[in-house]
Amino acid sequence: MAKQLQCSFCKRVVAVRDQYDMPIYDPNTGFAICSHCIREINHFLDEHETAAAETKQRDFAVQLDEILEKNKPHIIKRYLDAYIINQDHAKKILSVAVYNHYKRMKYGLQNEDGTEIEKSNVIMLGPSGCGKTALLSHLSKFLNVPFAVTDASSLTEAGFVGADVEVAVRNLYYAADKDTERAEHGIIYLDEFDKIARKSGANNSITADPGHEGVQQALLKMLEGSVVEFTARGQRKHPEAPTIKVDTTNILFIVGGAFVGIEDVIGKRVNKNAASIGFGADAKGASEKTKFDELIHQVRPEDLMQYGIIPEIIGRLPVICTLETLDEDALLRILTEPKNAPVKQYEKLLAMDGVTLEFEEAALRAVAKKAIERKTGARSLKGIIEDTMLDIMFDIPKSSEPRKVIVTKACIEGTEKPRIEPLS
Repeated sequence: MAKQLQCSFCKRVVAVRDQYDMPIYDPNTGFAICSHCIREINHFLDEHETAAAETKQRDFAVQLDEILEKNKPHIIKRYLDAYIINQDHAKKILSVAVYNHYKRMKYGLQNEDGTEIEKSNVIMLGPSGCGKTALLSHLSKFLNVPFAVTDASSLTEAGFVGADVEVAVRNLYYAADKDTERAEHGIIYLDEFDKIARKSGANNSITADPGHEGVQQALLKMLEGSVVEFTARGQRKHPEAPTIKVDTTNILFIVGGAFVGIEDVIGKRVNKNAASIGFGADAKGASEKTKFDELIHQVRPEDLMQYGIIPEIIGRLPVICTLETLDEDALLRILTEPKNAPVKQYEKLLAMDGVTLEFEEAALRAVAKKAIERKTGARSLKGIIEDTMLDIMFDIPKSSEPRKVIVTKACIEGTEKPRIEPLS
């Protein structure tokens, strides 16, 4: 005979044949909730979650209107111009890609006609120190979205020792202060992407390749848009570990690298095409060197495939952004013109001790030449100045008298110390 119990909520007397008739029951207190009430509660919770999601979607749609109004391509580029010297072509590409990315989000929220707009993920190619990371860092600050840089060369295929591809999304999650919603509209930059190009030709390996093609395959769904599940930082993966889920559908992925030797791949294709047309191209031959900057802007998807990027990845990186090498004049401008120029930074630092800093033009040119010699581009400019200024910055705080520091070419070359003069 079924036991009779009364539901504490609806007061209905229920004939309990099994646990599902009265899912919640405490025999000590007599508190009970029947299956009918459980279904009603679930129904109301579902309705509440649906209404909350719709409200959230409407609020985000309004935010997108504001974002699009404030972040039109010409406005983004104007901001980047204040911090990044040259690279106008790259600035335009990124500005348009970001604007279209937010338009895609708005279209997805407001249109149900079945048309899908693909993500505008970007692949950036440019020599070391040309400003790839700096461009994206300033872009993320302007957009006020989380931004995370992950070294692609550290990623490995699942099952191998190293970082799984999910670590890129985890880095963004922490960059967003563990706010999943903010992370789902952020920017991920995979640096050193050329290091995971698959091996080809004579160097092809018949064994597993944990750092190359396998990683590219693992990145596919993430780039396109999927829910990525990962454990908290420092936790090892196991079935009972709590996980965090982030949807990458509206995350903008930008991958970049120096792609050393890509100009040779482009040059061969260009010369081959020229030879097939004629115009005496055969006589010139492939040995004729074309400037890197002229070739890099002619890069095509087939060149990237030849380099070792798998076709599926290239299909998910529709926007190709190329950056030029920085010559001496460009490096000279980087030293002084941007809002965060290295020279301006040191001027501010010494001014806090009542000291005026002056760089002679010949000294600045010497810094630029050193950076070119090191083949590190703009990233080594501050380090070169730091080496020169170290002793001065150590000695300056010993006295509070107003002084002037003059840095000459000889100081940069290491044959003299910066001069310290009393400020009249």
